[in-house]
Amino acid sequence: MKILIIEDEKPAANRLGKLLSEHFPSASLIGDMDTVSRAVRWLGENTPPDLIFCDIQLADGISFEIFEKVKVSTPVIFTTAFDQYAIRAFQVNAIDYLLKPIDPKDLARAVEKFRSQNLSPNLDLEVIKNLLKPQEKSFKSRFLVKFGEKIQSIPVEEAAFFFSEERVTFLQTFAGKKFVLDSTLEQVESQVDPEFFFRLNRKYLSHIHAIEEVLSYSNSRLKVKLSNCPDSDILVSREKVSELKNWMDR
Repeated sequence: MKILIIEDEKPAANRLGKLLSEHFPSASLIGDMDTVSRAVRWLGENTPPDLIFCDIQLADGISFEIFEKVKVSTPVIFTTAFDQYAIRAFQVNAIDYLLKPIDPKDLARAVEKFRSQNLSPNLDLEVIKNLLKPQEKSFKSRFLVKFGEKIQSIPVEEAAFFFSEERVTFLQTFAGKKFVLDSTLEQVESQVDPEFFFRLNRKYLSHIHAIEEVLSYSNSRLKVKLSNCPDSDILVSREKVSELKNWMDR
């Protein structure tokens, strides 16, 4: 039995190879396929293997792209650390999927399933194309805020930036009004559209239109000035400088 391993994490590939050798010593293993492009090239130039183990997230993309670019006539067992990909894997007719870190018993069961059922794939390229489309995510359109004894709703379009202070999260509008939120800054970050909001540092999450000025600062950092914000020391770390520039240059 010839098994192809498509995996971009060397430790994971080595561990999978070791487990397969222990459970199926007669199997011939083919590895070093760490990208979509490399896997496509190998599959196009070589005799198909009997079975493929394929990580879903590879260095240059999602492995479902492989099946769009080359005809695959081999059963596939997907491996992933993210459970949300499980249903998608079965939609492209994988014979099984394994969550990382791979349990040896699950591995043996998956291979035996392939052996006993003599499975053949029926990869639907139209389904795969749909899977490769960006998944739409809904973001909040308004925030419930406290204003004294009152509670009101603020449209997200009015939010200039969010910030945390003494473990309290605030929303500040473009008009300069400040409101208390019942969410953490991390929760707010996941609720707003990253096309318009960027996490400057641990304290500030800003709308693109609230950024008045960006200045070079010491140690390759940046200093940001926000509209109607009294804080003059909003610094962006070196690690996030490139990300911020790319976000502002979209």
